[in-house]
Amino acid sequence: MRKIVHRHLGKVVAGAAIAVAGTAVMVGITLPGTAGADESGGSGSGGGSAQQAASGQGTTAAPGVVEQAPAEGEKGKGRDPLTDDEITRVEKIAAGGQGLASSENVKGSRGPQRLTVDLADPDAGELDDPNAPRRADVTFYDYRNDTLVTKTVDLDTGKVVKTGTQHGVQPPLSRAENAEAARILIADPLGAGLKADYKDATGQELTSPDQLLFNGAVYRATPGAQPAVLDKCGEHRCVRLFPKVKNGPWIDARSLIIDLSARKVAKLGRD
Repeated sequence: MRKIVHRHLGKVVAGAAIAVAGTAVMVGITLPGTAGADESGGSGSGGGSAQQAASGQGTTAAPGVVEQAPAEGEKGKGRDPLTDDEITRVEKIAAGGQGLASSENVKGSRGPQRLTVDLADPDAGELDDPNAPRRADVTFYDYRNDTLVTKTVDLDTGKVVKTGTQHGVQPPLSRAENAEAARILIADPLGAGLKADYKDATGQELTSPDQLLFNGAVYRATPGAQPAVLDKCGEHRCVRLFPKVKNGPWIDARSLIIDLSARKVAKLGRD
């Protein structure tokens, strides 16, 4: 059975799972003993759909027309899952449309942070139509102004037919966002305990997220229930990481929260 390393960040905790309880929001998360984190080096939490999380009413903008859409490639039919070719195509169409030119990704570089691509639900009048238009919802997060952007692309025409924007909506984290959260934590003075635990487990220095496997969960704050620096979590995109040594133990870093929007790290008080 795997152990959870919690020496420099606190006491040693034995066992294959821990119950996580945030000071702002009670969250139940079980860490598996030998699985759960993506063994390829990324986060297992980035594959969830943002479509449900972003299901509130958005701001509808005029449809955008895409010039020189990429080649169609392999196409699905009806309610078939999106093919790899369709996903690649709609990502390019949605990212090249209106409203994202000045956006920023999780690293602060130009362009939005892509989150998910999902087959869009049919309109009410299309439920029984086998030839209903096939559409895809592509979600992005714009770190410039903490906005969730959803673009709906018609797969037949290659056009963006609807754009929705929302604030305060925090869908599951992508692999890239978890990796950047780990990078920020490793570089921060509050990451000293994580690095010390990693060295205890491996004998090596921790310098890069590539040396870890990790899961991550969105952290939402309740004003006054945590350090003031984290009061905007929920409006900002904040992460609680669960890092794991490759072929080794989990490292308990649950008291550390990374605000990706502000690029800051804070430690929660003890229960």
